[in-house]
Amino acid sequence: MKLPDLNQLDFSDVGGWPLPTKIAAIAIVCAISLGAGFWFDTQEQLKVLEQSQEKEKELKSTFEIKQSKAANIDAYRKQMVDMKKSLGTMLQQLPSKTEVEGVIDDVSQMGLASGLEFDLFKPENEIPIEFYAELPIKIKVVGGYNEIGAFVSGVAALPRIVTLHDISITPMAAKKEKKGLLVMEATAKTYRYLEEDAE
Repeated sequence: MKLPDLNQLDFSDVGGWPLPTKIAAIAIVCAISLGAGFWFDTQEQLKVLEQSQEKEKELKSTFEIKQSKAANIDAYRKQMVDMKKSLGTMLQQLPSKTEVEGVIDDVSQMGLASGLEFDLFKPENEIPIEFYAELPIKIKVVGGYNEIGAFVSGVAALPRIVTLHDISITPMAAKKEKKGLLVMEATAKTYRYLEEDAE
């Protein structure tokens, strides 16, 4: 069938068309139907499928994390019990309101016992921080290297928590009778548990 013969086709009598023309017409109608179906329906479904696959990956990842936590729940519970015990032990090392004066005395006595001379020992105002309060003490001591080391070691060994901050150690101004001495300035901090105030 040639191209001019297409003009002679009768669209009201499709059954009378020659077989190759019928096959070509069916192929064209199928191609148009498939193209329209893809454009108007399948394309959107493919986007939805792609989004669903991404969501599936996220959900799998979330599931794996949660499943891992669920599998280790007994270990987490044991860790929580251990942490509570550890916190309880640490809280016992914090002095109560009535014991603060004793801790301040202990720091002072530790300096004297180490052979240091105090130039400054000034407890400052309590600073509340969340569930505890800091009690800073400005100190300035004069002594030898070994005496300062003994003092720092002694403070670390106290039964209540005392920490040293902003430490500055400098040689003493050159005087014959004070030769070889050092000056240490620091802030000693002890801590108090605030829940007892609420109680």
